Amino acid sequence: MEKIIINIGASSNHFGAFSENCEGIYGSGDTPEEAKQNALDGLRLLVKTRAKDDLPKILRGEYEVEYHFDTQSLLQYYAGILNKATLERLTGINQKLLHHYASGIKTPRMAQRKKIETALHGLGRELLAVNL
Repeated sequence: MEKIIINIGASSNHFGAFSENCEGIYGSGDTPEEAKQNALDGLRLLVKTRAKDDLPKILRGEYEVEYHFDTQSLLQYYAGILNKATLERLTGINQKLLHHYASGIKTPRMAQRKKIETALHGLGRELLAVNL
């Protein structure tokens, strides 16, 4: 199965999304969620309106979508689910600094980005192991 990678990032006044490995997939919006949805709408439109031979090769068979966020976009995208106190507990990064990352005031170093990513992946694994 092919994997379409869509990058979501913040700019000074909006969020943008684009596929790094499939031409023709772009999106934008006022929030990371809007940019993500706009890119998915573009992907659906691309597949629906082009003949199969005219599609990029990656779209001709089975594919899945993977999202790559910059830190600011990720923290804003999940703000309604993971508050700063929870993220502090998971990552060990204080809430004020997390706020600076989410608002774009500061950009985290690679070690801090890795800390956030590792904590979220750990939470995901833990949640996948839950049974009710």
